[in-house]
Amino acid sequence: MKDKDTRIPVNREDGPEGGEASREESESAKLAADLEDLRQTLLRRQADFENYKKRIERERGEDSKRSTARVVEALIPVIDGFEHALAAHREAEYESYRRGFELIYKQLLDNLAKLGVERLEPVGQPFDPHLHQAMDRTETVEHEDGTVLQVFQPGYVFHGRVLRPAMVRVAVPADAASKASTIN
Repeated sequence: MKDKDTRIPVNREDGPEGGEASREESESAKLAADLEDLRQTLLRRQADFENYKKRIERERGEDSKRSTARVVEALIPVIDGFEHALAAHREAEYESYRRGFELIYKQLLDNLAKLGVERLEPVGQPFDPHLHQAMDRTETVEHEDGTVLQVFQPGYVFHGRVLRPAMVRVAVPADAASKASTIN
């Protein structure tokens, strides 16, 4: 009779060669996981760096606007001085000087406008406490309540920020003003 094959089948993974393949696969999986972690870290660092660059650019722009606003605030009294000088000397002998001053004044205002400065001339507009400072009020029936009637000193706005509010005279209804005075 033939002997039956009594050998036990060998699982190749269990043997010396099979364990090595398993180790190589686990090392490969570990390396792949490490590589993926490094990729994710790199992507996060790149995103952080892009956010940092954007924040720095935004802060630089804001710093530039703040510096320009300080310079403009310092120039506003100069503009006022020009306006007073131009209003004071209307005589014929000052005409050539006036023209020179008017040109310089216009250049100054044009350059400030290029920087983003807006002059507030609110006559006829509704009073806005964010942009105007009420210095006086006038009882009237000709104008709507809260309408700016006169500007004593113009205001200036720089990129939405009020550098100086306009000093104004505001209309109030004649009957409301008299009622308020009789109550007091």
